[in-house]
Amino acid sequence: MRIKLGVIFGGETVEHEVSIISALQAINNLDEDKYEVIPIYISKDKVWYTGRLLFDMDFYKDINSNKKYVKEVTLCKIDGKFYLECTKGLFRKLVAELDMVLPIVHGNNVEDGTLVGYLDTVGIPYVGSHVLGSALGQDKVVMKQVMKSEGLPVVDYVWFYDNEYYTIKDEILDKVSKLGYPVVVKPATLGSSVGISFVHTESEIDGAIREAIKYDKKIVIEKAISNLVEVNSSVLGNSEYQKVSTLEEVMGLDEILSYTDKYLSGGKTKGVKSGSKGMASASRIVPARISKELTEEIKETSKKVFKLLNLSGVVRIDYLIDKKTNKFYVNEPNIIPGSLAYYLWKEDGVSYKSLLDEMISIAIKEYKNEVKKTRSFESNILEGFDGVKGVKGIKGIKK
Repeated sequence: MRIKLGVIFGGETVEHEVSIISALQAINNLDEDKYEVIPIYISKDKVWYTGRLLFDMDFYKDINSNKKYVKEVTLCKIDGKFYLECTKGLFRKLVAELDMVLPIVHGNNVEDGTLVGYLDTVGIPYVGSHVLGSALGQDKVVMKQVMKSEGLPVVDYVWFYDNEYYTIKDEILDKVSKLGYPVVVKPATLGSSVGISFVHTESEIDGAIREAIKYDKKIVIEKAISNLVEVNSSVLGNSEYQKVSTLEEVMGLDEILSYTDKYLSGGKTKGVKSGSKGMASASRIVPARISKELTEEIKETSKKVFKLLNLSGVVRIDYLIDKKTNKFYVNEPNIIPGSLAYYLWKEDGVSYKSLLDEMISIAIKEYKNEVKKTRSFESNILEGFDGVKGVKGIKGIKK
């Protein structure tokens, strides 16, 4: 019997379109003999939809006109089973049953733990990192603080909230000056290089910060690495075990790997008509042109980051290397990486289909272990509560 697998993508995020590309790539590589795939698209106004037209990239070229051909739904649990239920009509209709879901979402409002927190509340099994890991992985400031506390190498940085920039601007700019130019200005909770600027001089910093503030209330500014080489790894596993892929060296046209480098370089992917290959289309050298010793050190660091941040499923962890000193820094983990980083695993002989199978197998195992834990008690302390006379029989509370 096939697993009824809901693939969730989209959402109110600046990485909305990237999520669509990644999801359709995955859908077209899932084993049809093992999975009955149900697409679940979250529009930019946070409405959930399902329907066969969601399998076709052409649908998303004119979403507003095409919405009438798909069903507006919500996730519900009835008698221990999970369903998508129509939200319109006099009588609510169950349109699809789900066994588990595969979130392929990018960016804040979805990848940051928001979505999986909702899935946890409903109780449906899902693939990938849980709330804590997702939240840590999305916030570039908190993740650095956690990694630094464990002695993992991160670049020097300063951070602040948008309102602080308008009230203590001089103090913030003084801290940036002490970092030393050039610096990289980033929205703290976005991905896909959105809102990121490489700043050479003090005259450019105000414009870069204001650009980042357009996208996020929390800003991080990092010391730029001289003689930079960008290297990525992918990790597959959970808290029990971790496998690390071959490392790639990513080649950008700009001083930092930009949104254009990642997603607008053209090309086609199986099952995704007239669209970018996503991160799979970025220019890269595999394996990365670094020493065997440095490769092994980065791989071991990837396992440490994965465990420390409570990650699960498949992630991509990005590194910055100063090729002159051979010193490396953890840049950031990508909890649900673009294209699910399948292009790294194929270098190790793992097909995209097999990668998806392993991710789903890990999720099933984790869910089985999770349901064994005690999450509630049979006793009900509210039995002793009288709404009129007060609380009776509860230790420490006066009658």
